Amino acid sequence: MPRVILILGDITEVDADAIVNPANTMLIMGGGVAGAIKRKGGEEIEREAIRKAPVRIGEAIETSAGRLRAKYIIHAPTVESPGGASSSDYVRAAVRASIKRGVEMGVRRIAFPAMGAGVGGVPVEESIRILLEELIGSPFEEVLIVTRSRDDFSVFQRVAGEMEVSFEARIL
Repeated sequence: MPRVILILGDITEVDADAIVNPANTMLIMGGGVAGAIKRKGGEEIEREAIRKAPVRIGEAIETSAGRLRAKYIIHAPTVESPGGASSSDYVRAAVRASIKRGVEMGVRRIAFPAMGAGVGGVPVEESIRILLEELIGSPFEEVLIVTRSRDDFSVFQRVAGEMEVSFEARIL
């Protein structure tokens, strides 16, 4: 079981092999986590991603991470189109695709935001529950689950506690 670290901070600043981007199928990086990754990491991330589009829900691709500390961005669609709605099924499919891609790439330390939450509309509690269910048996050494929201960070901790998942909490 990987070490789970819940982080209140900026996902673009974590030290990880890969950061997961809850993308749209066209891999256009407009707002939310994708927009933050593009702003901090550089537009070359989006250009590289779009060359590999479209990517169906349940699949994931990787790109370089530009100027970020991470080595890679794993883009896993949680919505069909930019600004579209997500669902629990889409989130689960995206998390599974991210895990599969990360394992294929030899990733040891992976960072996830709440997948499908925000614009996608999936409640944060549901997103985190799915993330933890899927990641518990994964072969990663460390899984970082990151949010900028204090309220969401509290939800992360509560859900992990309810699920009896051992975790470390950090504030960046």
